[in-house]
Amino acid sequence: MSTPHTKYPRSYHLPWSPGATSDDKTLSSVEHFAGRQVVATEKIDGENTTFYRDGYCHARSLDSAHHPSRSWVKALAAQVSRDLPAGWRVCGENVFAAHSISYDRLSTYFYVFSIWDADNRCLSWDETVEWCGLLGLETVPVLYRGVWDEEAIKAAWSGRSAFGDEGEGYVVRVADGFAYDEFKLSLAKHVREGHVDPNSTHWAHKAVVPNGLAG
Repeated sequence: MSTPHTKYPRSYHLPWSPGATSDDKTLSSVEHFAGRQVVATEKIDGENTTFYRDGYCHARSLDSAHHPSRSWVKALAAQVSRDLPAGWRVCGENVFAAHSISYDRLSTYFYVFSIWDADNRCLSWDETVEWCGLLGLETVPVLYRGVWDEEAIKAAWSGRSAFGDEGEGYVVRVADGFAYDEFKLSLAKHVREGHVDPNSTHWAHKAVVPNGLAG
C-alpha cells in the first residue's frame, strides 16, 4: 500500500506554550502522554518540508510554488529519495533561509523530525534515527528522552538553540510509532513568546538570507 502526497498535520501547542496565538490550537490536557516514553527535540525555525521516493518535494502546502530558498532541499531530496522504500516520505525542517531566527552554526540545511511509511504511519524515533543514518540525513537535536516528565522536559529547554544564540522552542512526541490519525495525541509543541513579529514582512516576501553553516 502506498500513500499519495500528504500534507503534514497541524501541531497543537502544549498548554504552557506562551507562543500560541488566536489562530493556533492548544491541547487542553497532556494526560495522554502520562507514563509513555517520549522524545523532546528542538523546534527549529525553518520551513516544514516533505519529500518522497518519486523525488517530489513540498512545504506544508502540497502545491508549493517555487521559492529560491527551496532549491537546496530539492537537490538533497533528488539525491536521497531513490533510497526510500516505495510509498515512504521524509519530513523535516528546511533551514536554508533565515526566517524569524538566524542561525550561524548549522551542520546542514535540512533536519529530519519524522519519517512515514507506506501505511501512513510515523516511524518510531529509534527507527527514524536508524533510517537517517542509512540515508545520510540528520535529525533535529534531542533535548530529552525518557518517560513523560513535564518538569524535566521544561527544564531541558534553555531558550537557546544548538545552532545559534536564540531558539524557537521544542516539540514533544511519543517515542513509539503512530498512525496519521493519531497525530494530535502523539505530538505537541512549545513556542517561545514573541517568536514572530506580526508587524514584520514574511520571510517568503524578502530577499533570501542564507543561515550560516558551522566551520
